[in-house]
Formats: sequence, structure tokens, C-alpha cells
Amino acid sequence: MKIKVAIIGCGSISEFRHAPEYAANAHAEIAAFFDHNPERAERLADMFGGKVAPSIDAIIEDPAIDAVSVCTSNETHEEVTVKALRAGKHVLCEKPIAISVAGARAMMKAEEESDCVLMIGHNQRFSKAHIVARRLVASGEIGKVLTFQTTFGHSGPEHWAFEKSKDSWFFSKDRSVLGAAGDLGIHKLDLIRYLLEDEIADIAAFGGALHKTDSDGEPIAVNDNMVCIVKTEGGVLGTVSLSWTYYGEEDNSTTLYGEKGIVKIFANETYPVQVKRSDGTSRQYEIDGIQTNDSQTDSGVIDAFIDCILKGKKPPVSARDGLVSLKLIQAAMKAAEERRSVRVK
Repeated sequence: MKIKVAIIGCGSISEFRHAPEYAANAHAEIAAFFDHNPERAERLADMFGGKVAPSIDAIIEDPAIDAVSVCTSNETHEEVTVKALRAGKHVLCEKPIAISVAGARAMMKAEEESDCVLMIGHNQRFSKAHIVARRLVASGEIGKVLTFQTTFGHSGPEHWAFEKSKDSWFFSKDRSVLGAAGDLGIHKLDLIRYLLEDEIADIAAFGGALHKTDSDGEPIAVNDNMVCIVKTEGGVLGTVSLSWTYYGEEDNSTTLYGEKGIVKIFANETYPVQVKRSDGTSRQYEIDGIQTNDSQTDSGVIDAFIDCILKGKKPPVSARDGLVSLKLIQAAMKAAEERRSVRVK
């Protein structure tokens, strides 16, 4: 059985991740593409097969399509996802789940009322290095984690997105809404929840548009940098740094500091996971690296989504996970704006 999939939104995330990963999955078939710029949809259809749909509604109303990837701009996630679920389509929605808690809850309600899978594209959970690190923490390899630091930064979406423009929708307050916090920080906050199997309880932050400007030379309307200090329910303290202004190279590293040692993730190109114990011993893991904008590898997200559909499994990144991550980003932005620590409900 092959799951027939349509991809809605044909920017870089579709071209470099969703489309090639569906094409490589033996149980999936790309049936259609849609983008408000038909040339972008035609380009991907030429590369990966499938037809170009005339509208989103045409995809949603097509009984031959089983599932959709929602790769549109942030402000449209809720509308497209709810429509698709109500039409009986399984949905893989890119992060952030939505731009508001109400929107995320509407998506969750639509999922509950359907017999369909709703999965959110937080891809860092699928990295082999992060899977190994989580197991090391759970096994007590470094004892109780006391503190951590994690960062995610690159040169910005105008260098990665399909349209290399200073007027990228990522910089629009109305469309992006959450800026770099929603683009990059949401990944790292989700990752910390995953690695520690703990919830973030308190968050303080500083952020702003430090360097990015629009085509008129004015500062962009959303944050391009943010640094957060967080405390988990289990008492772990940590920093979360995110940036669209790491112009030298991408940084996606995390370090966990425990009672008996340290786990470093993506701090070394040869060994994505390194363990350094307090007794002087160490261990290094030579495993696959993470996807970067310059090095596109299989993320594992598409395979997991298709597997959930075929086997009727719950998604490894649920709509609830997406909602929690959204709440954390909103709390960070509130903390930065009000210059205080915010308790996360």
C-alpha cells in the first residue's frame, strides 16, 4: 500500500526535506503540489513527480489524496491543517504548530474529531545523536543533569529560503509572528523536553532585531536573536540561544552537565556525541550528523509520519508537543518584552 501525499507550500523546506524524503519512502507517493506561486509547484513536480494542483481546496477535496504536508507560512498552519483533517486527510504540519494557542487547540480538536494523524515537524527528536544522548541521560551515564546549554543559529532565512530576499515572509510580523524564536528556538525548547524527559517551568529572555534589515534598510519587525534562561520542573537550569546572525557557520550544539560528567552533542564534527566523565574517562560516538542548511540528509520525519499512518500509531511528535513548544516560545517573547521571568502554565 502506498500513501498518496500532497505537499502544500513549495519553498526550501519542501524542496530539500519533505519532497525528497517522500520520494525515497517506498510506502509513499507524491500525488500533488500546490503553491501560490505556480512556478514553484511546477518546479517540484518536475523534480519529484505528481501534478500541480490549482488550489489548496482542490487538494483537500481530492479523495485520492491520503495525507498532506503543510509547509506554508506560519499564519496559515491552523486553517490548512483544520481543513485537511476535517476532510479525512492525515497531516504533517511544519513547526510552529500555529501562531496562537487558540489556533493550536483548534487543530487538536479537529484531530480528535477525525480518525487521522496530526504530527508536527520538530525534526531534532529524530537525530541519531539526540536519540543516543537521551538514552545516555536516562541510563544515568552522567548522573542527574544539573545544567545545560543549547544553541541553534545560522545566517538567516534569506540565505536558506527559496526566495533569497530581505523581504522574506520570515521577517513579516503578520506572517512569521514569532521570528527566529519560532523558527529556531522552538526546536531547541522541544529538544530539551525530549532529552531530559522534563518540562520547562520558568523562562526569562532577552531578544530583538539586532542586525537584520528589510529592503528599505529598516530593522525587521520580528526578533533575529534571543537568549533564554530556563528552569525545568525537575530543577535543571539552562540557557537556550537562537540566532539568525551566525554568519560564519551554523551552530546546533547542546551540552548537558551532570553530577558525574558531561554529554556534548554536535560540538565535534567527527563525533556528534561525546561523553566526558568526572573520573577522567570518556567515550565518543561516531554516528550520523544532523541536517543543516548546507548538508541535507534524511531527517527521519517523513518516515515516522508514514509509519504512523500505516500502523495506526500515535505520532512521535504530537499536536500537544507542538502546543507546549508554542507556549514556551510565547512565554520567552513575553519575558523578553516585559524584562522578567515568566512562569509557564
